[in-house]
Amino acid sequence: MRQCKVFVNNKEAGLLREENGGGYTFSYNSGYNGSPVCLAMPVRETTYTSEYLFPFFFNMLSEGANRKIQSQLLHIDENDDFGILLATAQTDTIGTVTIKPLP
Repeated sequence: MRQCKVFVNNKEAGLLREENGGGYTFSYNSGYNGSPVCLAMPVRETTYTSEYLFPFFFNMLSEGANRKIQSQLLHIDENDDFGILLATAQTDTIGTVTIKPLP
């Protein structure tokens, strides 16, 4: 399982996980009262689940030639959405959301 902390406006909002058996989960931290990650994922106590990387996080990824270059430079499989997200969404993202990988 790979996971990362999700920050909104530099405030820790929740935890995004790629599950070992496939699929993804996102949960807001208990007591989090800041802005939601996106309008499609309002702040709530129950965990969001998806078979695919959530569209909001997928849209943080580069596409086409830029994605190919990133994957080559970072030595990450071009089809590893979560790996590329972990490597590229830590700083300088469009918007207020950033990602910090966990060991």
